[in-house]
Formats: sequence, C-alpha cells, structure tokens
Amino acid sequence: MTEAPGTHNPNILPPNIPAPQDDGGARHLTGMRLPDLALAATDGAQVNLSKLKGRSVVYIYPRTGVPGVDLPPGWNEIPGARGCTPQSCSFRDHFGELKRLGVAQLYGLSTQDTAYQQEAASRLHLSFAILSDEKLALTKALKLPTFTVVGMTLLKRMAWVIDDGVIGKVFYPVFPPDRSAAEVIAWLAATRSA
Repeated sequence: MTEAPGTHNPNILPPNIPAPQDDGGARHLTGMRLPDLALAATDGAQVNLSKLKGRSVVYIYPRTGVPGVDLPPGWNEIPGARGCTPQSCSFRDHFGELKRLGVAQLYGLSTQDTAYQQEAASRLHLSFAILSDEKLALTKALKLPTFTVVGMTLLKRMAWVIDDGVIGKVFYPVFPPDRSAAEVIAWLAATRSA
C-alpha cells in the first residue's frame, strides 16, 4: 500500500502488510533481570525498569508516525514495522483491564526522543508514559533485536511482562500490532487462573 505524499494516517493499519517471522532475536530475554538504568519518560519522570515493584507490562515498538508526515521509504514493506499507533491505542483502550489483571505499571518504549514521543502520547491520549531509549542503552545492554532505516536504529516490536525487575514473558514477534494488548491480556488471564 502506498500513500500519496503528505497523507499518512498512522491510525490505519493497511491490509497485506508483511508479518514478521520469529528470528530468535528475543529468545534470550525470558528470565533476564533488567539492567539498572533510567529511561526518560513522556511524563517527565526517569523510569528504572529494574527497580519497579510488582508486575509491569512494557510494549516495544519501532516508531510512531505523525499524521500527514510521510513514512520512511519502504516502511510498509518491512515486516513488523507498520502499526505502532494501533499498538499504542490497543494498550490505551485495554489499560483498565490490564490493571484489573494485576499490572501495576504499563509503559511503551521506543528509540525515539522524548519530545517526539510526547507529541504521540498527547495526540493519542495515552494514560501511561512512553519511555525513550534514544541512546540505545537498554537496547545494547539486553541485546534487543533492531533494524535500521534511513540511519535510525529502531527496535523490533515485542511486549514484556516484568515481575520485580525480571522479564517473565516475552511476546515476539507481535502481529498484528493492534492485537498486542489482547494477546498480553489473554496470557495474564490464563496464567492467573492456572
């Protein structure tokens, strides 16, 4: 699907976008303790995921688009690239349900800078903060799977369930992105009743 220049709508998930395959890039993450480092958040806080108490969910995405601003060349053809806004909106819409299932903290995370993320958080009316790994500190410490487009190092889409600073469950690859929150909720509900 090709959009006319200047008409990009990040809320729309086009049909026939390629699904990412499991390349094994996240296999090593389950059971890992998060590194002791702080990330800037869109609410002005510094968040250290290793210090969070209780259960947290972090969904990770490449980059949010801006309405009317063209996507990087070939973006729709990169498996798993398109859909960051629908993924964020899915977590926004299911925030209450995640809380009811015992999630104490919810965050989004990308390598975009905080100012860029704040525009998206405000426009999408997110009730949780987005974390910036702009300097790739977390990405390098955990050897997270990435890809590069027009000079930007971007994270491959995934979601984590974290308990007291340890990654207990990794969802990777995530597809379709607008079902990411529902997939996490289904896992939380199943493990709660087990």
